[in-house]
Amino acid sequence: MLILLPPSETKTQPADGDPVDLGALSFPELTEARESLLARLEEVSAREDAGQLLKVGPSLAAEVERNRHLRELPVAPALQVYTGVLYDALDAASLTPAARERAGRDVVIASALWGAIAATDRIPAYRLSIGAKIAPKGSLAAWWKGELSPVLEARAADELIIDCRSGGYQAAWPAPAEQTVLIRAERESPEGTRKVVSHMAKHYRGLITRSLLLSGQDPTDAEALADLLAREHRVELSRDTRGTAQLSVIVPAAG
Repeated sequence: MLILLPPSETKTQPADGDPVDLGALSFPELTEARESLLARLEEVSAREDAGQLLKVGPSLAAEVERNRHLRELPVAPALQVYTGVLYDALDAASLTPAARERAGRDVVIASALWGAIAATDRIPAYRLSIGAKIAPKGSLAAWWKGELSPVLEARAADELIIDCRSGGYQAAWPAPAEQTVLIRAERESPEGTRKVVSHMAKHYRGLITRSLLLSGQDPTDAEALADLLAREHRVELSRDTRGTAQLSVIVPAAG
């Protein structure tokens, strides 16, 4: 089983500790690409038009400035650095030791800066989204695609892929349709009609990830995944036109 998570825009900067060691991150085949992009981010973050290129406003000027010092900043496991809706729902701090160990093995987090990392890889907080205009050539998603494809294809092998990433990060490595289950949320009205609710998807993707890590089980296909998650969540399985499985978490109407 391979759980693919997006990063988060919001992050917590560790207070102390060693600086980042690029060579110690998972997927060492990406070290050269990471070094290249980190140098580019440092350069861009020192420019007057950094906010425009990074697609951030003046209120985030301190985070842009911090990008210039990423090699010196303390690091912590990625699951502690990333915050926001998905990671709040996952609540890594309250996972059992076994579930945390499982996260280090089964969770891969997409990143505009690092490409892909393990949940336990140690990183500093940074400000870079997949839509930023700093790739050496073309978009960041297209630039990373060439680097990530052989690495993640080897990592995924014949495993079931639970894809919780957003669109930009999916473009950086389109997971094989026949192995992949996409997670989404649907709100059910009192009349029984349903509507996809994108703004709630992150929360439920975090809950689903937590359930899987705590379960200690390793489903090998979409049907087994749905059966496992149905113990704690109301879910339904379907397939899109490409044949990719979609697991919908059914959310009752508010009120």
